[in-house]
Amino acid sequence: MFDGPLAEGVVGRAITSGLVSVDRHDFRRFATDKHGSVDDYPFGGGPGMVLKPEPLFAAIDDLKARDEIDDSTPIVLLTPQGRTFDQSVAESLASADRVALICGRYEGVDERVRTDLATDEISIGDYVLSGGELAAMVVIDAVARLVPGVVGSAGAIDDDSHTSGLLQFPQYTRPASFRGLEAPETLLSGDHARIAEWRRREALKRTEARRPDLLRSADLSENDRRLLD
Repeated sequence: MFDGPLAEGVVGRAITSGLVSVDRHDFRRFATDKHGSVDDYPFGGGPGMVLKPEPLFAAIDDLKARDEIDDSTPIVLLTPQGRTFDQSVAESLASADRVALICGRYEGVDERVRTDLATDEISIGDYVLSGGELAAMVVIDAVARLVPGVVGSAGAIDDDSHTSGLLQFPQYTRPASFRGLEAPETLLSGDHARIAEWRRREALKRTEARRPDLLRSADLSENDRRLLD
């Protein structure tokens, strides 16, 4: 499942250039029976299967024994019950040297994995996927692009939606006039101060219209508040 996404685009180039390393580990290798079982029926009955604790604990122990991770490494369980993944969480994970992601599956994982192995729990949204692999890819992409050098110029990500706490301002490119639709004159003026003010005002306007909840935690200046008013 990981081969395509990890070979393409920004993340693929970062891996090829050595700026980012992504290693995949099949915890089925640490199963304790001849069938390689990593799941079992839930105690107390009910539908579905639950991931067993032994293979996951053994996999993490093996990574520590081989110095691929250490006691300071965040061990993140991808689960619908985790805290919501956002840009601030991505920035926090990007500051770590290494991050271990555990992909949940089936009806979930044995509770002892959550309480005694994982150090963090993350959900990418309020919906259910068939497994944590897709969630892991989202986390990898969002975190990798914050590693210095992965995205072109150092300032390329500063104006991304959510990086500043606001949605991104509208973007325009050539042609300035297309089917009677005109790019804003301000963006063509060459007046950098006017352009910066227009972009900030439009980011505030878009956020207020589409995601007003973001304004509660955004770092707003007095001028921002005047523009919103």
